[in-house]
Amino acid sequence: MADIRAKICGMKTPEDIDAAAAAGAAYVGLNFFPKSARSVTIAQAAMLAAGAPVGLAKVGLVVNPTDAELDAITGSVPLDMIQLHGQESIERVAEVKARYGLPVMKVIGVAEAGDLAPIDLYSQVADQIMIDAKAPKGADLPGGNGVPFDWQLLAAKKYWQVPWMLAGGLTAENVAEAIRKTGARQVDVASGVERAPAVKDADLMRAFVAAAQGV
Repeated sequence: MADIRAKICGMKTPEDIDAAAAAGAAYVGLNFFPKSARSVTIAQAAMLAAGAPVGLAKVGLVVNPTDAELDAITGSVPLDMIQLHGQESIERVAEVKARYGLPVMKVIGVAEAGDLAPIDLYSQVADQIMIDAKAPKGADLPGGNGVPFDWQLLAAKKYWQVPWMLAGGLTAENVAEAIRKTGARQVDVASGVERAPAVKDADLMRAFVAAAQGV
């Protein structure tokens, strides 16, 4: 199943980008949420994106962004996709897609079966869906908390109208099991390939992608 596509989020250095590409990642994520330890400035992101190998998709993670914020980001950073990781409405997803002409991935947080309902609605406007663990109440971050959800929730319905990506507490040790249980064809990782908070590890990136593609 070598066509499993991996996204490694939270790139902070050119070495991170090169290691992700060498590991076989299909996407890298640039985090623009200031509260995250993985966040980068627009200038940093522009430098990282400009140096990324051809064919590596660059995804910009934003949380409830204003048009002004997105104007500044997209005006300087050559992104391939926008990842909306907040409480953006269906209408807002459609607006962002129309205004910037880029594919949009909408993140849906899941903790129980009822949380799956919005996926079908957002699939009508988003180009991709990310199914992530719902952030604990009071958490500073909407994602990237290193916590998985019950993958059995996805066992009954593994297909939606658009491509989807599994996230939430994935590591080289559990990603194969997660893929088998959910039928995911795309997986996302951040903390699971770090040797310290916000510090990526090339060996862990290689192990993660190899485990995902070896299912």
